[in-house]
Amino acid sequence: MHLRHRRRGRLTAVAALGLLPLAFTSACGTGSQAATAAEAVATPVYTSDADAPANNAALSVANSALGRIVVDDQGFTLYVYAHDSASPSKATCDGECALTWEPVSAKDGAVAVEGVGQGLVGEVTRTDGTKQMTLGGWPLYRYDPDQKPGDTTGQGQGGLWFAIGPDGKKVAATS
Repeated sequence: MHLRHRRRGRLTAVAALGLLPLAFTSACGTGSQAATAAEAVATPVYTSDADAPANNAALSVANSALGRIVVDDQGFTLYVYAHDSASPSKATCDGECALTWEPVSAKDGAVAVEGVGQGLVGEVTRTDGTKQMTLGGWPLYRYDPDQKPGDTTGQGQGGLWFAIGPDGKKVAATS
């Protein structure tokens, strides 16, 4: 029997129930809370590039309990990491961190935007050489445990992760 969670429209087996409950710890600031069986997250394994999450090349604004936030092309909340830098842009969430906090890939060409200034959108080169989308200089991430569009469960995680507003600044309200 496996615990399952949604990963961009795909169900991925992530942990045998015998491993739960577990304390979720990570170098990216989410280890301060013990996870319950329903909240537990383990490292997903992709068997091919086709199984990997799709790139997101559209940004729009949604109203949430946090206020106006930026979401991806599927309506999922986008986040910024306090250990990253906006000026100059620098992404520091790598390795295990990037499995839970998925970097939003920058695609070639223009990013479709709605309610977000095109001039705020950019990209940064990650340590692995891939391109990550930025907003207001901040590298953008999607939080894997957000299960449906509009979820903001990553807000305030470890005191380091925040939804981003259409002005390219972190949203300070907590959910």
